[in-house]
Amino acid sequence: MKNVITSLFLFFTFYLSAQTDPKIYDIIDAVSEERLRDDVKTLADFGTRHTLSDTVSDTRGIGAARRWIKSEFDNISKDCSNCLEVFYQNNLVEKGTNQRIVKDVNVVNVVAIQRGTKYPNRYIIMSGDIDSRVSDPTDFASDSPGANDNASGMAGAIEAARVLSKYKFESSIVYLGLSGEEQGLFGGQGMAKYAKENNWDIIGVLNNDMIGNITGVDGVIDNRAFRIFSEPITTAETDPERLARQARGRRFYGGEVDGISRQLARYVHKTTETYMPEMNPMMIYRLDRFGRGGHHRPFNDAGFAGIRIMEAHENYTQQHQDIRTEDGINYGDTFEHVNFGYAKKLTAVNAITMASLASAPPAPNEVGIGGIVEPSAKLKWSNVDGATGYKIYWRDTTSATWDHSRYVGDVTEFTLEGIVIDNFLFGVASVGKDGHESMVVFPNTIIR
Repeated sequence: MKNVITSLFLFFTFYLSAQTDPKIYDIIDAVSEERLRDDVKTLADFGTRHTLSDTVSDTRGIGAARRWIKSEFDNISKDCSNCLEVFYQNNLVEKGTNQRIVKDVNVVNVVAIQRGTKYPNRYIIMSGDIDSRVSDPTDFASDSPGANDNASGMAGAIEAARVLSKYKFESSIVYLGLSGEEQGLFGGQGMAKYAKENNWDIIGVLNNDMIGNITGVDGVIDNRAFRIFSEPITTAETDPERLARQARGRRFYGGEVDGISRQLARYVHKTTETYMPEMNPMMIYRLDRFGRGGHHRPFNDAGFAGIRIMEAHENYTQQHQDIRTEDGINYGDTFEHVNFGYAKKLTAVNAITMASLASAPPAPNEVGIGGIVEPSAKLKWSNVDGATGYKIYWRDTTSATWDHSRYVGDVTEFTLEGIVIDNFLFGVASVGKDGHESMVVFPNTIIR
C-alpha cells in the first residue's frame, strides 16, 4: 500500500509539474503591437540616436531618447505602485579609445529593475540598444532613425516591462536600454562591470537586436522564424591551469556545446515551442553573426549567460546605411520597413522566457554523473531551496536541444536504468511548485 501511495504521489506531482501555466498565455496576449508601433515611431523621430549625438535637445539625439525611455519606465512604475527601480548607469569613454570614439562621451544606460519576491539578487535581463548609426560610424549628425536597428529591440524591452510589471516573480527582472553598441559595445561593458561590482547573480541576458524585419535581402519573407545566437562555453575563465583542466574534462566527458549561454538558448527554444508553437526558433551555434558581435558579448566576457535574439532574415540595405535612393533601392533603416506583428511575437518570446525563469527555483549548483561501463546512467545533484522536484534531461550527442526528460520527484539522485551513458548527453533542472523549471545544468562532477 505504501508503494502504491508513493507511486500515486509521484504521478500527480509529475502531472502538475508538466502542465503549462495559464498566466504565460495571458502574457503573450497582453503584448501590444500598437504600443510597439508607437514606441518605435517615437524613437525613430528623434532623428538620430548616435552615441556621440546631441544630449541637450529635447527633440533630437541620444540624450532626448534616453530621457524619454527613462520617463516611460517611470510611468510604468507608477502604474504598478512603484514596482520598478529606474536609474541611469554611466560610463565615460574617452576620445581615441577606438577609431569610432572621436570625442569624449558619457555612455548612459537606462535601467529598470523589477525586484523578485524571494530572490531579489537573481536577475534575468532583457536588453535593447538605444543608439543608431548610418554608413559612417563616426557620423553623429546625419539622420539615423534606426527603426529596426535597434528601436525595435528597445521598444520590446519597454513593452515587456509594461506587461510583466503586472505580475510578481520570485527572481528579479531587468529591462535595460544600452548605449554605445555601434561604437564598440561600451554600454554592455559598463553594465556588466556594474553587475560584477554589485555582486549580481545573473541568470541570463536576452539581448534583442533587430526584431522587426521579415523581408530578407535574399527575397525570403518569414514572420515566424527567429535566430537564437549563443556561444558554446564561457570564455571568461583566465586561470591557465583551470582552463587546461576544463579542456581535459571536455575531451573525455563532453560539454563542448553545453556552456551556460547555450543552456539559456535551449531554454528559450523549449519555452517558445511549449507556449508559441507557431514560431520557429533557430538555434545558431555561434556567438553572433559571422565575424560580428552584439551587446550580450560583454556579459559573456564577464562570465554571465547571454544570448542574442533577432530576426532570421536580415535586409542589409536597411542596416547602417545613409538614407538615400540608389539604383531604384531605398536605403536606410526607416519606420516603414518594420513589421510590428513580428516584433510583437519576438517581444512575447522574451516576456514568457523571463516570466518562466523568474518564476522558477534556482538551478542546482552541482550535478554529478556516473555509469561508466554500466547499462545505466547515474545522476546526483545538490538540493535547491524552493524546488519541489527535479527533472533529468538527455539528448543524442548530435542534437541541439534536450529531447528526452524524466521528472524524478523531490530526490537528489537517480539512476536511469537501461540508458547507456556513452550514447547521450545529460543534465538536470530544478522544478518549482507551479511547474516552472530552471535552466538545465550540465554535469560538472564525475561520480565514481
